[in-house]
Amino acid sequence: MQKHLTLYELNGLVRKVIETTLTQEYWVEAELSECRENHGHCYMELIEKEGASNTPVAKASAKCWRSTWMVIRPYFERITGQSLAKGMKVLLRVYPQFHEQYGFSWIVTDINPEFTLGDMARKRQEIIRQLKSEGVFDLQKELVIPMFAQNIAVISSATAAGYGDFCNQLSDNDYGFVFQTELFTAVMQGERVEESVIAALDRINDRIDDFDVVVIIRGGGGTADFSGFDTLALAENVANFPLPIITGIGHDRDECVLDMVSNTRVKTPTAAAALLIDNLARVYTFLQDAQNAIVNNIEHALDYEKMRLDRLVRQIPLLFSMVKTKEEARLENAAMALRSASDACMQSKRLAYTTVVRLLHNAQGHLLDDYRNHLKQLELQLRTLDPKRMLRYGYSITRINGHAIRDAKELKPGSEIETTLEKGTIKSIVR
Repeated sequence: MQKHLTLYELNGLVRKVIETTLTQEYWVEAELSECRENHGHCYMELIEKEGASNTPVAKASAKCWRSTWMVIRPYFERITGQSLAKGMKVLLRVYPQFHEQYGFSWIVTDINPEFTLGDMARKRQEIIRQLKSEGVFDLQKELVIPMFAQNIAVISSATAAGYGDFCNQLSDNDYGFVFQTELFTAVMQGERVEESVIAALDRINDRIDDFDVVVIIRGGGGTADFSGFDTLALAENVANFPLPIITGIGHDRDECVLDMVSNTRVKTPTAAAALLIDNLARVYTFLQDAQNAIVNNIEHALDYEKMRLDRLVRQIPLLFSMVKTKEEARLENAAMALRSASDACMQSKRLAYTTVVRLLHNAQGHLLDDYRNHLKQLELQLRTLDPKRMLRYGYSITRINGHAIRDAKELKPGSEIETTLEKGTIKSIVR
């Protein structure tokens, strides 16, 4: 029987080969496809993609033990402003380790944060370049926060301390302004930031008329892990949103892409609340100034009109006397003219009346003579057309059913007809 090895023995040989041949540490460039902590240790999955097709060409597992990770992580986050997350490009210093039971893994001893920072900046610049080429980078800057911005849509985590600070700041303002806020919950840290915030924006857009402005705030957690706010899809949604968007994500480092494309960027949620209060305070001050200006203008106008009225009051007695004398003379002249015109009119009407009476009397006699002559002529015509006169000359009238017959076609066999003569009537049956 051929000699063979157990799996444990074979893995032991592999471990010895690795330990004797790969004795140094190596700096390796890779992308994180997964990164998680467990019991203080950091477990990573590394991947390398082909540039043109984005197809993975290499994969490996890596671990950073707790003793090293507790030193590396704070330094990395302080330099980059981010925590290690899926999708990051990293430069790791590693050495190989093979365990008979757990297999092969790269052990991480150091991470170069400047490399990741440079890659993040490169990705950010690429996103900015694409947004500008699409013509949407400055769209939000063209919007104006409404003067009376009091209906606020808030995108935040419901448990975030920053959300509570924001609401308290609004409600406890020194002016007593009343704001209506509505929370649209979203994940504000980790891999789901992009899809969660976009979903919240979509819900707000469905009720766009209910709100004046959108506030995206984050606070109360760690200052790292802002990579979710540096994505193209989220930036495009914010840039194209029809309402002004204020960001108060709560970090003092360089602006993320979300900050750049928003209408207004502030550092903290409380600063976002202060911005809205100040906006309404400016409007309030403007309205107070306008009110005071209106009151002053009215008071000046009233004072001027009072002076003018007093002057007119003093002039009234003199003006009334002059007007009274003038109007009395005008009325006297009008009365005299009216009496003269009335007398002339009456004289003219009497003459016209006499003439009309005489003409009517003459016309009445002529008209009666004309009517008498006309009646005589009509009497002669009636006598000429009298049917009895025609009957005396031998004519007759034949009737059927009481009306005279003028055409024989009107008669049918069996019809009864009546013939009237000068003397007598004949009834006949048509055959």
